[in-house]
Amino acid sequence: MTWIDFANLLINGLIEGLVVALPALAMTLVMGVNRFPNAATGDLMTTGAYAAVAVQLLGGVPLWLAAIASVAVTAVVSAGSYQLIFRKLAGRPMVASMLAAIGLGFLLRSLISFFAGHDQRTFEMPLVRAWNFGGIRILPTDLLIAAIAAACLAVVFVLIYRTSFGRQLRAVADSADLARASGIRAGGLMLCLWLLVGALSSIGGVLLGMKAIVTPEMGWESLIPAFAAMVLGGIGSPVGAVLGALVLCVVQELSVPLLGPSYKLVLSFVVLALVLLLRPAGIMGRVQLVR
Repeated sequence: MTWIDFANLLINGLIEGLVVALPALAMTLVMGVNRFPNAATGDLMTTGAYAAVAVQLLGGVPLWLAAIASVAVTAVVSAGSYQLIFRKLAGRPMVASMLAAIGLGFLLRSLISFFAGHDQRTFEMPLVRAWNFGGIRILPTDLLIAAIAAACLAVVFVLIYRTSFGRQLRAVADSADLARASGIRAGGLMLCLWLLVGALSSIGGVLLGMKAIVTPEMGWESLIPAFAAMVLGGIGSPVGAVLGALVLCVVQELSVPLLGPSYKLVLSFVVLALVLLLRPAGIMGRVQLVR
């Protein structure tokens, strides 16, 4: 493998990592605050992608407008699932919410398959040529995808670390009882959190559809890398989720010449198993003693 091949794989890995970071961050927020892995995140991505496809087909609007509509739709679906399902399971064992999330994912996927079928879909986008810099090929669409993903991540980090919403959210994540005693209204805060989770998932689904194709299984196939990135970065750490996604996707891309593209998903399982065995706290996580 030449340095040009290495550079191309590295660039592809970084772009994919930014896209995977969106659902990984969404899962981290739910895990950090609600204390369960939201297995429906991948299917929320699929919901967002198909909502954008439907808006484009029915309305004939540009992709950016269809993406905004899909964000609104998926955010409502996400918040509705919290109100109807996960809010009622608060206080129960984590496995109850996790199983409910798996069931919600199956429900969303089945509804999408029923109404949209299993045909592959694509967004209506102009065809562009790749820029060639001495053998290093970069698609303008990939740069746009990376810029949108990075901008969305930056906005979320500003919300988490520089606003009252983020301070209240971190307080609830640290101790819900103390936050409630301090006058923080957890109900409205949780609703905003799940709206944000739906928006992140939708944007991730649209960007993934821009880079590849839209299918009912696209979100499910992205769930394992996102979950592995969350564990690799440190469960409950937003910064760790992004770092984990970037590291995981770069490693996956660099492994293609050795293992082939078919084993990229298997590598996610391998990374997940190694992290759980060697450093369960992840890159940014802290080891906590439990008595």
